[in-house]
Amino acid sequence: MEYVPDTRQQLILCCECGTAIPPNPANMCVNCVRSIVDITEGIPKQATVHWCKNCERYLQPPITWMSCDLESRELLALCLKKLKGLVKVRLVDAGFIWTEPHSRRIKVKLTIQKEVFAATILQQTFEVEYVVASMMCPDCTRVMAQNTWRAKVQVRQKVDHQRTFFYLEQLILKHNAHQETINIVEVKGGLDFQYAHRAHAIKMVEFLGSTVPTRSKSSEQLISSDEHTATANFKFTYAVELIPICKDDLVVMPRKTANSLGHISPLVLCARVGSAVHVIDFKTLQITEISGLTYWRHEDITPICSMRDLKKFYVVDVELVGPRFGKYALADVTVQRLSDVGKNDNVIIVRSHLGNILNFGDLVQGYDLQTANINSDTFDKLNPDDVPSVVLVKKGYAERRRKRKQRNWKLKSLNKDDGDLVPKKQEEERKVADFEAFLRDLEEDPELRQGVNLYHDSNFVARPDAGNVMVDDDDEEGDDAPEVPLEELLNDLAIGGDSDVDDEMAE
Repeated sequence: MEYVPDTRQQLILCCECGTAIPPNPANMCVNCVRSIVDITEGIPKQATVHWCKNCERYLQPPITWMSCDLESRELLALCLKKLKGLVKVRLVDAGFIWTEPHSRRIKVKLTIQKEVFAATILQQTFEVEYVVASMMCPDCTRVMAQNTWRAKVQVRQKVDHQRTFFYLEQLILKHNAHQETINIVEVKGGLDFQYAHRAHAIKMVEFLGSTVPTRSKSSEQLISSDEHTATANFKFTYAVELIPICKDDLVVMPRKTANSLGHISPLVLCARVGSAVHVIDFKTLQITEISGLTYWRHEDITPICSMRDLKKFYVVDVELVGPRFGKYALADVTVQRLSDVGKNDNVIIVRSHLGNILNFGDLVQGYDLQTANINSDTFDKLNPDDVPSVVLVKKGYAERRRKRKQRNWKLKSLNKDDGDLVPKKQEEERKVADFEAFLRDLEEDPELRQGVNLYHDSNFVARPDAGNVMVDDDDEEGDDAPEVPLEELLNDLAIGGDSDVDDEMAE
């Protein structure tokens, strides 16, 4: 008879409660280990999930909304991602516990494992309850909101200043083109006009096209649709680009394009911007128009110098040599750089269209093409003999004299929302400088004032010592600084308080 050894398992007593248990590294029973160590510590037993009752989607942080059926794998994954403490344990099993659909509760049963002592792994099962909280997603918010915009007009211009938008703002105020606007948002590079109806946005696009040369394109976005009634809700966006040529800009074009515009010089000055760009040949007084269609058909028409490139010169002599055309007269003007006055005798003789305006001793602003940094292939292809050293643009005035003068008129401005735009201090200073340049253009150009409403400033107080101001010899040329005639000013009547218009003091 074969001997069969006894295979009974040896038992030990639990060190805590004395219960007989199989040997283990902890020498403790399971109940005692659970009473000492809780492996579910750090795992929340209750959490919240957000659910949109309109589209029945759940929020997956931070911003993603996803569709999930009840007791689906996608919903289970979303619920498990809400529990931050699961990364410290091993998940063995997870499943839903049935709850009433209308109870707004989701229960999940989890089984986890964790090593509590050396070579001792503890497994535990517990429940987590999720509260379903109602929260409207951004898409449904835009659909349900009644005061949101349905059409937007984005106006942009690719220049480094805002003088065009200051003038455009005054034109809008003069013609009351902002009446149907819900909101005006100031963004980098332009303005956004928001409307409740598409027809109002189209009306604004047509107004802009009749005011300045523009090109536009439209797009639409589907917000919601109803298959039963075959209706849809769209948002429309109109992108309007203004021509990047402003008053007093120096414009260059190829010889072929110049010949198609009446054989004008390829290097011209912008005299005025209206429904078309009016340019003048400062050597012959020839004037021609560049429409928006012509500009965008010939993309090689480019401005090479703008307001920020203007330099001051001192007028030494003026000699009329040619015909007169309106306020322009052809003359040979001898000028000297203001920085060279009193240091050397370097003078420059240039042909200019400002013969009617300039006199000996005046200041004049112009472009110094000898020192300017011009990056243009079209300009480089020009004949050097046809490129002057200096191009005179407009008469200048003493800066100190002009700063002393307080204006007796003011402008109104649109009530604009800054939006997410937080301008830097340098950009604010540049904007103030652009606005001051626009005010000076209004003082100097009567034609420009025809499209702007100027209002009498009731807060203007003449300085009592205005007649006793001592004027230096350097400021004598500033005595004839232009001013707006009193008969061109309107009385500012505030009836009922217009919330869309703010007073902007032009001091």
